[in-house]
Amino acid sequence: MTAIEQHLIDTYRAAQHASPMPPLPGEHDMAALRAARAHVQFQAVLDGRPARHPWTAALRRLFRRPRPRPRPGAC
Repeated sequence: MTAIEQHLIDTYRAAQHASPMPPLPGEHDMAALRAARAHVQFQAVLDGRPARHPWTAALRRLFRRPRPRPRPGAC
């Protein structure tokens, strides 16, 4: 059964029992991902580790502006 089929069944049941309609599939996915990330960061703090993602520093290095290199002989 797909998520859409399950949603249709849940919607039908909610209509039969006069209860609130269920949310659409995928409506709260981003909120769930943010909550999971916050939980992982919180656990890191409790364990005494940095709360940042390990890729944060790598991405920052990748996207920062390169510093101009001094020309040889120009002192």
